[in-house]
Amino acid sequence: MCRVLLIAPRFYGRTFWSFDATFKVYSAGAKALTSPLGLITVAALLPALWQCRLVNRNTEVLTDSDLDWADLVMTGGMLAQQPDTLEIIDLAHARGKPVAVGGPHVTSLPEAYAAADFRVLGEAEAIIDEFVQAWESGARSGLFEAEKFTADITKTPIPRFDLLKRDQYLYYGVQFARGCPFTCEFCDIIELYGRNPRVKSAEQMLAELETLYRLGYRGQLDFVDDNFIGNKKAVKAFLPHLIAWQKARGYPFQLSTEASINVADDDVLLALMREANFYLIFVGIESPESGTLVSMQKKQNTRRSLSDSVHKIYRAGILVMAGFILGFDTEAGDVAGGIVDCIEATSIPICVVGLLYALPGTQLTRRLAREQRLYDESYTWHRLAEAGAADQCIAGLNFDTARPRREILADYHRVLERIYSVDAFFARVRHVAETLSRPGLDKSASSDPPPKRIYGIARHDLATLWQIVWWLALRQPRALWLFASLLRDCLTKYPGSVPAVCTLTAIYLHVGPFFSRFVTSALDRQIAEIDSGGWQSPLSGAGELSGVQPVRADETEPRLRAPAH
Repeated sequence: MCRVLLIAPRFYGRTFWSFDATFKVYSAGAKALTSPLGLITVAALLPALWQCRLVNRNTEVLTDSDLDWADLVMTGGMLAQQPDTLEIIDLAHARGKPVAVGGPHVTSLPEAYAAADFRVLGEAEAIIDEFVQAWESGARSGLFEAEKFTADITKTPIPRFDLLKRDQYLYYGVQFARGCPFTCEFCDIIELYGRNPRVKSAEQMLAELETLYRLGYRGQLDFVDDNFIGNKKAVKAFLPHLIAWQKARGYPFQLSTEASINVADDDVLLALMREANFYLIFVGIESPESGTLVSMQKKQNTRRSLSDSVHKIYRAGILVMAGFILGFDTEAGDVAGGIVDCIEATSIPICVVGLLYALPGTQLTRRLAREQRLYDESYTWHRLAEAGAADQCIAGLNFDTARPRREILADYHRVLERIYSVDAFFARVRHVAETLSRPGLDKSASSDPPPKRIYGIARHDLATLWQIVWWLALRQPRALWLFASLLRDCLTKYPGSVPAVCTLTAIYLHVGPFFSRFVTSALDRQIAEIDSGGWQSPLSGAGELSGVQPVRADETEPRLRAPAH
């Protein structure tokens, strides 16, 4: 028997994914957007005799007594969690506890976690047995690396949802598939999980949903797949089972996911997703420029009208969020205007606009290293520490850009100012409300009682509505007026859009100020630094960043300078 303490590291600094204001609208207790699915999946893979506890440093305090209970600490996560992962290693070592680190970032950049006792690289299903055997044989350190893309996820057990504290999270997640068939140059998903999407069986997925249902969970459930429709044949085979399960239980889950824009090409697929109660999809648009899309190897976005595709998804009753990136080598002309025009034409209210970042292990990073344009990782952590932020919205462009850096930053500033002005945002929400066609789902077979309604609105939606009104009244009176006007029209003309309008507005409570104030202020500082001559490329040898080194042409990955705790 082994006592395992699984610790989810904090996300460093302020980020797009913080959503503090949105938490206050939906749940007074929530402190994280979603649950650490990777860690609770690892917990399920461990021997049945091993005892597991979970501490999420984003939602609760890690205590000495937590560490003292454990025989082994397991942790790990993404790039933005690296500083806290390193701190967890130090805290555990101070109490004499060995630490195993796994997850996507240690897989991409294992040298960053040399302080850990164990480093487990790759997908857990393909290597966990070897790790357990080594531990039980007495090993207290080691490097374990799974063969790439060999994990059989049809054998992945049900994640340990019982380890989660429901009130800490806005929503839960599940995973159906890993991998993506496309070859986008900047993306690390194909490097981590391959281009042949592997899927779970319908029986597996329904067992996971049933477990959540029996634990009493209701509400949003996110399919965390990086491309839910990467294997269309498998998705189409699974969705009828999902529909039957949802219908039999009165549709307890509102579903969201991430998918490529070609989801709009398939009428049957869209209809199935609609009937299964998918209400939101995140799509990566990246750029409206065909030449830039081709150069980044995202040709699939050039084969269709983005506006027509997005509006077709709206007509299927599904909201769209989207990602855009600035900083590609081939950008030309009025890039900012093109992105703004695309966002307005598609009427996408919530857009994650960021600066291009060369992630470890990607085709982009390898190319920039060959071209001697890539900065050492210490540049990224300098920028993040300077801004108190944790994502590519602040610390992108970790390389010498093809067009002037100031020009890219100024374009980014222009985009954010225009799309996240109060009037522009609510104009897009209004268009979505007029277009969205939410299905009237049959709840006749429901084992749950239907929600109580007032003026056709579910009681829990009214509570959310009141919180939104209160928040806007205190902080954004202009937004309150626009929201109230739109809500009045929704109630009289398209009442089925009321929940969507509330959802989008609740997200805006965080996203609007984050982009239009926090990010633009950081951009102002970076632009002023360039204008004053205080910034030079670290590759020039005259930069102000001590310790920043260029990546040599013969290196395939950047060298990491770990940030101070």
